[in-house]
Amino acid sequence: MDAGTREMPGFGEQMRQISLRFVPTAILSRQTAVLREIDGHTALVINLPCQPKSIKETLEGLKDAEGKSIVPGIFAAVPYCIDLIGGPYIETDESIVKAFRPKSAIKK
Repeated sequence: MDAGTREMPGFGEQMRQISLRFVPTAILSRQTAVLREIDGHTALVINLPCQPKSIKETLEGLKDAEGKSIVPGIFAAVPYCIDLIGGPYIETDESIVKAFRPKSAIKK
């Protein structure tokens, strides 16, 4: 049985991009995201790396010593992805992660 009906390739690519900063074998990882239809609803399923440190890095991205983003994490894209599949509008605590949305998709 397949885990999803549609692969979201950008998520896996970004997670591997981050992991490659630490281990050369990251290119072999199965990190991915898919959309899955469940009882008439669409769900976003993200297969994260197995180590807690790696999960944190892929979700939050990598930052320099001053806290400036070096490589963006995937979590910033999740709220907008959920918007696009008809889920609830999710806001984030910007001190932790600022959700990415095009200006036309931001609710005030």
